[in-house]
Amino acid sequence: MYISLTNTPAPDGDPAEGDAPAPGAPRPAGLRTVSSTVITLGVVSLLTDISSESVSAILPLYVTGVLGLSTIAFGVLDGLYQGVSALVRIAGGYTSDRIDQPKWVAFVGYALAAVARVGLLFGSGFAALTAVITADRIGKGIRTAPRDSLITATSDPEKLGTAFGVHRMLDNIGAALGPLIAFVILLVIPDGYLTVFAASLAFATIGVVILALVVPNVRTRRRETRPAGGPRPKRERFAWSVITRGPIRRVLAAAGILGLMTIGDGFIYLVLQARSDFAAQWFPLLYVGTNVAFLAFALPLGKLADRIGRARVFVLGHLALLATYVVAALPVADIAATILCLVFLGAFYAATDGVLAALAAQLTTPETRGTGIAAAQTFVAIARFISAAGFGLLWFAIGREASMLVVAGVLVIAIPCVAILLRPLLASPKAMRA
Repeated sequence: MYISLTNTPAPDGDPAEGDAPAPGAPRPAGLRTVSSTVITLGVVSLLTDISSESVSAILPLYVTGVLGLSTIAFGVLDGLYQGVSALVRIAGGYTSDRIDQPKWVAFVGYALAAVARVGLLFGSGFAALTAVITADRIGKGIRTAPRDSLITATSDPEKLGTAFGVHRMLDNIGAALGPLIAFVILLVIPDGYLTVFAASLAFATIGVVILALVVPNVRTRRRETRPAGGPRPKRERFAWSVITRGPIRRVLAAAGILGLMTIGDGFIYLVLQARSDFAAQWFPLLYVGTNVAFLAFALPLGKLADRIGRARVFVLGHLALLATYVVAALPVADIAATILCLVFLGAFYAATDGVLAALAAQLTTPETRGTGIAAAQTFVAIARFISAAGFGLLWFAIGREASMLVVAGVLVIAIPCVAILLRPLLASPKAMRA
């Protein structure tokens, strides 16, 4: 059943939206095609992103300006921010699949990230930031795949890209508000970094409470009935072959290759800051601009992915990333370069983030869905960790614009190579809806 914004329990007491409508069945007029679970999870993500993005928006300046650390140190921290979650993503997805409790596995991840915010109030310096970022990103790694499994389980398979687009749209409202809140706090209190950290903790806590009290514990697979007095149904072995030998292998390889060409947003913003008075003055709002663009493109590109194929949109989205690198490195007018970079970067994320999760979900079974989504996200996270740390060294060695052009040149080669790798998926958009 697909409903508007309230959960309607099924006769047996289980949430009704866990079951998708039968193919071809008429849908009551006026009811939304995204479930209330998707909306509620979007609100939780909105609050969590206000929390995380308010911190990440000031992190480059806080690390290099307030703490006086080098770009190499920031590269390591940004790499941790991008890649630490890879340590537990597959474990989180696998645990969700095995115990079939995606809500509570996601809850553990959200709660851990909220607790990590407390560390920002009491510690400073490279070691303290490393510990906080590590705990926060482990929480993200635990929660992401189970949450996306819930989205998939409560969505029409034909509209999965749209469902992820709606979720990412709400998510990025928070991602846009977080830097804006940080900017206002620092505008009123020039040294108010601790105030930003306290606000971050408050929003994260509210999100955890809503998840615990409002989101239903929708199971991702059917329940087996146990005859009265009969033996407990035997648990089937986990089908690792779906992940290791199925068509998702091509997606994992593509995600890893392109992830190596994706440097952290903070580096792009630091390049813009160094060459543009406009970007330097409004630095925290650069994150707002990117997330507003992401917000604007998320739903249209999700619908486009449902229509022409998710693999196609995923590959084409990296052309927007390439455009970001080129505009950031070339001598374009200050304000124009900044605005173009933010628009292209937001379009890149809208074409790849939720689309990759939808792509992985549709190439796996309900019993392996969380693990499959987590595997794709893990490949991306590991690749971006390597990319961020490596780019910090490259910047230190040859300079900011030159290093940006080097990465852009490699991406020019990588995009057609990945298109060839994903050719079987690109050739048949309908396969993505099977």
